[in-house]
Amino acid sequence: MKDIKLKRIYDEPSDGDGYRVLVDRLWPRGVSKEDAKLDEWDKEIAPSSELRKWFDHKEERFNEFSKRYREELKDKENDLDKLRGIAKSKTLTLLYAAKDPGINQAVVLKEVLFNQ
Repeated sequence: MKDIKLKRIYDEPSDGDGYRVLVDRLWPRGVSKEDAKLDEWDKEIAPSSELRKWFDHKEERFNEFSKRYREELKDKENDLDKLRGIAKSKTLTLLYAAKDPGINQAVVLKEVLFNQ
């Protein structure tokens, strides 16, 4: 696999981003679709609305969130394979809106893409 990067949707796009995929279920506030410079918005690979609301980006819930999200991803093999295929040929950047770069769904998704 080439490189898989994680980046906030609010950060400036760069040439090194490669293929840019938003992995949030909801469109991020304050970002126009034009400014986002996305190649794709994959709502289906994002955590379910129920899981997202439960997690609420609380650090103490991240381990349980990670476990539950991995369970949800087991039903998304086609989406995961598509992202793996992209990552084999070019840099893949997973975009997220969360403020904390260490506790969000993109962190978990990257691990799943590399480890399965």
